[in-house]
Amino acid sequence: MKNNSNKITFTYVLILLIVAVISHKIVSNYSSVSNTETLLKYSYLKDLILILFSSFVFKYILYRNDKKNKSIFEKLKETNIEIIESKERYDIVAKATSDTIWDWKIETDSFIWNKGIQEVFGYKNEDVGKTSNWWFERIHPEDSLKMSVKLYSFLEQKTEKWQDEYRFQCADGSYKYVFDRGFLVKDKEGKPIRMIGAIQDVTKEKEEEQRLRLLETVITQTKDAVMITDIDTSEHVIPNIIFVNSAFTDMTGYCAEEVVGKSPTMFFGAKSDILEFDKLKTAIQEYRECFVETISYKKDNTEFWANFSMIPVTNKDGEHSHWISIQRDVTEEKEKEKEREQLIRELTQNNKDLKQFSYITSHNLRAPLSNLTGLLNLVDDIEIQDPELKEIITGFTKSTHLLNETINDLVKVVIIKDNPSIDKEKVLIKEIFENVFNQLSYLISLHKPILKIDLEEITILNINKSYLESIFLNLLTNSIKYRSDSRQLKVNIFSKVENNQLILLFKDNGIGIDLERNKDKIFGLYQRFHNHPDSKGLGLYLVKSQVEAMGGTIAVESEIDRGTTFTITFKHN
Repeated sequence: MKNNSNKITFTYVLILLIVAVISHKIVSNYSSVSNTETLLKYSYLKDLILILFSSFVFKYILYRNDKKNKSIFEKLKETNIEIIESKERYDIVAKATSDTIWDWKIETDSFIWNKGIQEVFGYKNEDVGKTSNWWFERIHPEDSLKMSVKLYSFLEQKTEKWQDEYRFQCADGSYKYVFDRGFLVKDKEGKPIRMIGAIQDVTKEKEEEQRLRLLETVITQTKDAVMITDIDTSEHVIPNIIFVNSAFTDMTGYCAEEVVGKSPTMFFGAKSDILEFDKLKTAIQEYRECFVETISYKKDNTEFWANFSMIPVTNKDGEHSHWISIQRDVTEEKEKEKEREQLIRELTQNNKDLKQFSYITSHNLRAPLSNLTGLLNLVDDIEIQDPELKEIITGFTKSTHLLNETINDLVKVVIIKDNPSIDKEKVLIKEIFENVFNQLSYLISLHKPILKIDLEEITILNINKSYLESIFLNLLTNSIKYRSDSRQLKVNIFSKVENNQLILLFKDNGIGIDLERNKDKIFGLYQRFHNHPDSKGLGLYLVKSQVEAMGGTIAVESEIDRGTTFTITFKHN
């Protein structure tokens, strides 16, 4: 403005000087011929004309200056409005994109960040650095070198544009994946003086990308066949296929090009289960998960059993987008299942036959054995002089007695196996053992074992009294029967309750059992571990059968020439 006023003043003075000079010339010409009065009038007239002329000139100059100033003001006003609108658009865009905007003045290495650096990465305003070093220091070490090389190549104008993905550190020390894009501002000589960029948080997209890549690997590498269909059921009740993996090709013989765009109904045929097909159709109509097992057909028309699921998949908006199906060829399993069912039927029938045989055998042998026993009792009353005949009759009597015991034991086994719902009652363990002790009083007085009995006053529910008595009788008899000849027999029998379980222990110092050789045979039928003349191999089998029939378990620990311990466990109510 000062410059304009100087110009106006200079122009005005210059015009007045010109007018003064011209007036002076005129007055000088008239002074020689006119008198004083005329000259005076002319002088007044000249001054008046000069004043009027100068005012018109001055007004004209001011008018032109005002017009010019008004034009400049209007342009400045428009420019100011454009700047305000541009700033508003910048703020709106920055908020809408959630980008972190940065402005780097390269010559002074000064950095300016918008509010995104606080909102996206959690930095406080006072923690944000003002130089490029602060930016570079927060780039992940594994990404820093690659990013720096690309950036400086762009600054040296070796590349046309710069954009990069890297990990940027947050205020809490964690890292976010970001996508950064920058633009250069150059001076008149083309030298970069400024760079403006926008950082976008792409962590969720990156994680989703990694998840999808992992799922793609699973789908392509899995041995199960995978089929993906769309959701359009306008042409077929089962939507068309859009993807199959290589395992699907291996299973069906169809390559992807042969099935994509077609409905999975192409795999159903004459022997396919129509009920399974209807179940699948209904599930698809109701957009719910479905599992189907039916006969399918391969490309060469070979039948195979297919087990597959149809699972609805939704997008991030919760809208149903497609179906995914996991399929397996279960033909081999089906064949094995048939074989297993056939084997079960055969075993069931064999078991029935064996039971029937046992009943028949025990029934048919009892009458002859009773007759033999009666005859032998009569023979006992006859005095026999011949020693050989006496020995024969004695052996025959013993064999008959053993055969009778064997049949009785077999009958017990059949009864146990054939009657899982045995009679159970409330019993006192101590009373059961007293009955057993009375039955074995002769053997106990004969061999004089050291008995340590510690049976608490424990009442146990849901126990078969006869079975429990038989168990005690067998175990105590075995301890006496398989005692060691080199030391006095010691038998410890005690009970305890732990964790709502009743535990019974029978421990002796007898000849023991070789568990390394016979561990799997201990409770087997007709298994003998010693050459004892009275050993029949039925006692422990009966014990285990009776324990399990009452819902208990039995375990054994034994060492040769050290003794044996049986542990019986029942649920204590």
